[in-house]
Amino acid sequence: MPGIDKNEFIELFRQMHGPIRNFVYYKTGDIELADDVAQDVFAKIWEMKSKIKSKTVRSLLYTMAANLSKNQMEHKYVVFEFANNYRNNGYEASPEYEMEMKEFDERLQKAIGLLKEKDRVVFLMNRIDRLTYNQVAENLGLSVKAVEKRMKNALGGLKKYIEYDI
Repeated sequence: MPGIDKNEFIELFRQMHGPIRNFVYYKTGDIELADDVAQDVFAKIWEMKSKIKSKTVRSLLYTMAANLSKNQMEHKYVVFEFANNYRNNGYEASPEYEMEMKEFDERLQKAIGLLKEKDRVVFLMNRIDRLTYNQVAENLGLSVKAVEKRMKNALGGLKKYIEYDI
């Protein structure tokens, strides 16, 4: 019998709100929009609770989030900021090193923004959320092979964009 009850919904919200919010943020670069879309997705899930299949709800969450964010961000350029993980290994970095890292971070952000959306999403879910390829595949309703191909495309694109400073 399809459907989820109140307790299942609460547990789903607890487990998936953060990942859905991050997913939308990766797609749009807009944290406020990510908050709004995540809330809208869960509101729609609640409205459809009697028709939801527990087995496919995670994939549905990601699909709904992708569609809602795409509708709201059709012409917006995607920007994502990485935290600086390149320093503080027990010594103070030189100003030259800091400047090089800042320039590299800027090139990396630009390169990520230039990736195809489908490749960028897989890359960020794996590298930032630390999801395995199996988890990414399940969340996006893809095969593991499709995730592997998208990751290969993302890494190749990043290498090309960063090396040639596009």
